[in-house]
Amino acid sequence: MTTGTRRRMGVEERRQQLIGVALELFSLRSPDDVSIDEIAAAAGISRPLVYHYFPGKLSLYEAALRRAADELAQRFVEPREGPLGARLLRVMGRFFAFVDDHGPGFSALMRGGPAVGSNRTNAMIDEVRQAAYEQIVTHIGIENPPARLQLVVRSWVSLAESTALIWLEGRKIPRAELELQLVHDFAALAAVSAAYDAEMAAILGRILADEPADGPFGELVGRLVGLVPPSVEPAVPDSRRSSA
Repeated sequence: MTTGTRRRMGVEERRQQLIGVALELFSLRSPDDVSIDEIAAAAGISRPLVYHYFPGKLSLYEAALRRAADELAQRFVEPREGPLGARLLRVMGRFFAFVDDHGPGFSALMRGGPAVGSNRTNAMIDEVRQAAYEQIVTHIGIENPPARLQLVVRSWVSLAESTALIWLEGRKIPRAELELQLVHDFAALAAVSAAYDAEMAAILGRILADEPADGPFGELVGRLVGLVPPSVEPAVPDSRRSSA
């Protein structure tokens, strides 16, 4: 236990300290279950002093949410180097590390928590999703993504979010396995879209051309091939049959 005179903090320094303390507590329990008294005690100040810096629990919660949203958005930032599959796997590793470390806080961020319905909270959540979308499109290297690619990327970001929320309920699947599965999910979504659209087929072809056989996408191909019985032949769509 330290002794002596406690250093007086400036206004912004104290605000940042309270936000950090709140985030730490929100990482352990739902923000609904964390009281101002607990936050004050953890920060080593009185309850009235907390209200001096934040008008109420909601404003402190929104400030903590802002910091969490900014950090989460940064988890999707990845240098454009190497195959896309490996990059997405690193992104998922950082994403799930955040989810794992801030379980209740992550759930509150994505579900609205005490501020459900708040315009500010909804805007922060949308910012995270948009930042993730823009980063993935950047990795693919498309300046003006076609509608089908937009759908694939936004669907995948939504899938990663919902998968993380479900995983937090019991952590029944090993984290590393789930991270890889989500990378495979991206490839599967892109492949299905490519089967319907020539532009998406060209984009997917360019992506796969840079993928090593032992990378995440190559592993998915191996898994899928292993599921197909040798006696099964792929069906030829009527459109292809007629053009042959």
